[in-house]
Amino acid sequence: MKDEATKEVIQYGIDALDNGYEGTEGAELHNAIYNEDYFIIGYANAEEFLNKYGTFNAIDEVKNYEQYNFGEVTTDLSESESVANMFAYIKGEEALNECNTLRDNWDKKLNAKDLQAIKEELEAQL
Repeated sequence: MKDEATKEVIQYGIDALDNGYEGTEGAELHNAIYNEDYFIIGYANAEEFLNKYGTFNAIDEVKNYEQYNFGEVTTDLSESESVANMFAYIKGEEALNECNTLRDNWDKKLNAKDLQAIKEELEAQL
């Protein structure tokens, strides 16, 4: 069972898929959804969001992810907005990695049918 914060991140991805992305390379979908725009804006909103997961748990997730993937932590862990957006990036990546349709179309441009299938796979994770 997914926690409330992770469910919000997944729902954000579902809602984003309603806005297009047809023609996006499968390998670029995660970046397009979770990195080209902010998941959350405002420190108060970010703090409220992080409290749903546990602020220190989210900081640990970000720290461990960045250490493992980049060899260093680049997110400013003292800024709730930065932590919340990086947390969403990580959880969005995890959710999309569970989508068979995305894996099957990783090196292809996604069409409307693919995006609908990915959306349904994300909805099943809620």
